[in-house]
Amino acid sequence: MPVITCIEDLRVLAERRVPRMFYDYADSGSWTESTYRRNTSDFDDILFRQRVAVDMAGRSAVTKMIGQDVSMPVALAPTGLTGMQHADGEILAAKAAEAFGVPFTLSTMSICSIEDVAANTAKPFWFQLYVMKDRDFIERLIGRAKDAGCSALVLTLDLQIIGQRHKDLKNGLSAPPKLTIPNIINMSTKLRWGLGMLQTKRHEFGNIVGHVKGVTDMSSLSAWTAEQFDPSFTWDDIKWIQDVWGGPLILKGILDVEDAKRAVDTGAEALIVSNHGGRQLDGARSSIRLLPEIVDAVGDQIEVQFDSGIRSGQDVLKALALGAKGTYIGRAFLYGLGAMGQAGVTKTLELIHKEFDTTMALCGCRRIEEIDRSILLFEDDSWAAPLAEEAGKPSPVRAVN
Repeated sequence: MPVITCIEDLRVLAERRVPRMFYDYADSGSWTESTYRRNTSDFDDILFRQRVAVDMAGRSAVTKMIGQDVSMPVALAPTGLTGMQHADGEILAAKAAEAFGVPFTLSTMSICSIEDVAANTAKPFWFQLYVMKDRDFIERLIGRAKDAGCSALVLTLDLQIIGQRHKDLKNGLSAPPKLTIPNIINMSTKLRWGLGMLQTKRHEFGNIVGHVKGVTDMSSLSAWTAEQFDPSFTWDDIKWIQDVWGGPLILKGILDVEDAKRAVDTGAEALIVSNHGGRQLDGARSSIRLLPEIVDAVGDQIEVQFDSGIRSGQDVLKALALGAKGTYIGRAFLYGLGAMGQAGVTKTLELIHKEFDTTMALCGCRRIEEIDRSILLFEDDSWAAPLAEEAGKPSPVRAVN
């Protein structure tokens, strides 16, 4: 086993161990993937202000996300087909998150069902909802999440239609994978993955197959999902979801100040600044670029969380310094899962926690509440100038000359 020192080490290992179509599904964006790349590269423009001779003893990353205690300001993001990165992937990731003390968010498009995850965990997890045309199914799906004890509903707003992901089309993505000659050849080199899949019965979308009239297998599921994402969904429909759910609601996919203000008007507990990991609108700005603008507009009215592009604990710290109250990791934990199963997800969380804690200390912070924009420097004036012009901000922003 190689020495794992960072998320990139896990990515390399996952690429070796996960079949091509499922690795590419996780590690790709839409169209030219320009937004996917910006999500990570724009973090590089943000530098830290190192402080010395500061009391660093007794540090803590403990905080809250939507009022729930977390061991660090990180949640596992909802990711589709997680159970195809590793057998029973959603269950393993949820167990790792529970043990570490951070939230796990189950995707509507998961392989393991809501009931599967609930039966294998002891604490409440969060559930992510895609709104489909079949409102009866959606109402029953929300009811199943309530019955399972889910403690928050994450409503994704940016997938009324699916952005084209070229690699998925070229690979013929499906779950379970189609037994074409290229797929058989590729999967034959992934023995660990294959042995795991042979030992589980969970190979289809567990939240859908058997729960929708007429959907009993992959062929009928494909036809159903192709026409089910609802392009007519609007802000007005959120009230119905809130009434059916009746619990804490988080709105995911906010990239614009006007939309952030609409999110506030819904009364939701939180919004997530997210561009779906660069998997929807290619050519959009990175989530980290838009975070401070949205925080300044609505951060005193709603909890602003952050998603897209995080690959380290340093990235988490940068997002918090720009005003996020919590962050989500998607690809980072999928790399860990594909590389080493549950132990890999735990390793991901350990790496991020260690990087976060060490960097926080070297920036002179001991508590989450001490983190603000004063710990950041910016090489690029496109960052520094707009932030420096903000009136009444207690934290200075300094550009690097």
